[in-house]
Amino acid sequence: MASKINEAHEHIAKAEKNLKTSMTKWKPDFDSAASEYAKAAVCFKNAKQFEQAKDAYLKEAEYHTENKALFHAAKAIEQAGMMMKDLKKMPEAIQYIEKASMIYVENGTPDTAAMALDRAGKLIEPVSLEKAVDLYQQAAGVFENEDRLRQSAELLGKASRLLVRLRRLDEAATALQKEKNMYKDIENYPTCFKKTTAQVLVHLHRNDFVAADKCVRESYSLPGYSGSEDCVAMETLLQGYDEQDEDQVHRVCNSALLKYMDNDYAKLAISLKVPGGGAKKKTAKPPQGGAGAPAAAAEDDDDYEGGLC
Repeated sequence: MASKINEAHEHIAKAEKNLKTSMTKWKPDFDSAASEYAKAAVCFKNAKQFEQAKDAYLKEAEYHTENKALFHAAKAIEQAGMMMKDLKKMPEAIQYIEKASMIYVENGTPDTAAMALDRAGKLIEPVSLEKAVDLYQQAAGVFENEDRLRQSAELLGKASRLLVRLRRLDEAATALQKEKNMYKDIENYPTCFKKTTAQVLVHLHRNDFVAADKCVRESYSLPGYSGSEDCVAMETLLQGYDEQDEDQVHRVCNSALLKYMDNDYAKLAISLKVPGGGAKKKTAKPPQGGAGAPAAAAEDDDDYEGGLC
């Protein structure tokens, strides 16, 4: 470890030498200085001196910028962010990666920017779902501006699921609609079917039956949706919800079609309640005779109090 640290300092000394000017050398050699700082950063990183590695990467970025090599500057800043990640300083790590992504966009490499933001989202997700949503949405926006709709929709999907987990259901509904529209534009209709199901679950948890019903009706225009397994399930769910038939809602919500959705949507399904805490509707039994018959029927009804879903 000590040898790596010494080697890093040797590279820094060379970098400083490359920056000096003289009577015969009028301009600093920014390119060589950046290269030496990059080598120093790797040595510090291998010695697990992450703070010093971060400083070296930032110096590398500074001299690449002086040399108008903005793509390489952004890569160095992104690496500085990864050093902060190794130090468990996630907010600082994300700041550096976001800064790098802005430079990527300015340098004409938006794909690299979007991928960096996606990586940042994955890093921060265990720490801050809110920030992860923001990063995924930023990345989706970059891809959308480049007409990369499939990649944009996938990132919006990540954001939508986290919004559901955060119970920011109004925003989740908006994100799902945008996501679904993108899949429609690229003619990925089976995925549109799944997004319709997710929309219905979100809207019902928002207590907005009208919006849920509208999503299904609008999806009838999608090739293959009408009569599909997804369509029939949502029609059955909406009917049961509207009629406060808890048993019907329970059957749909616990079907394989919904249970094996992405986990955040599957949780919405199994936790869905019918309006008013609705007791399960049952077909009335004909009286069996005797004074005890009405009381028995009442006891049957009581068995379902509290709901099944």
